[in-house]
Amino acid sequence: MPTFRIRPTPAPLLNPGETVVLFDGVCKLCNGWARFLIRHDRQHRMRLASVQSPEGQALLAWAGLPVDQFDSMAVIRDRHYWVRSDAVFEVIALLPDRWWPFRLLRIFPRTLRDWAYDRVALNRYRIFGKYDTCLLPDPDHERRFLKAQL
Repeated sequence: MPTFRIRPTPAPLLNPGETVVLFDGVCKLCNGWARFLIRHDRQHRMRLASVQSPEGQALLAWAGLPVDQFDSMAVIRDRHYWVRSDAVFEVIALLPDRWWPFRLLRIFPRTLRDWAYDRVALNRYRIFGKYDTCLLPDPDHERRFLKAQL
């Protein structure tokens, strides 16, 4: 089974080669992950979108993923998308080289990696908490978030 899935058409809202990370905008753990990416992705190789945003909803629909209850992270680029642990490794591959040791965790079988990922994802609100609404990006980080061209 491939580590990514391919769609027949390029992802909407993205420029060719652009990568977007979809995350749960009300999850405190997921928001922490987004802030981590903003801080460590100094080359701006990734953009962000919450799954609750119109942009996130459009990308989920394009990938054929659930738009009402999405309990994972997704990474989308061109006609490809990754979910769960494969999405995490796709993100790590785009981070600076000092994060390369985490790539070694890919030696574990995907079934085991996804099982561990799912345990955290399914309990993230109970363990880390939840916001009542999606947090808005700080003004200095707003350009890192995907916005539809209206």
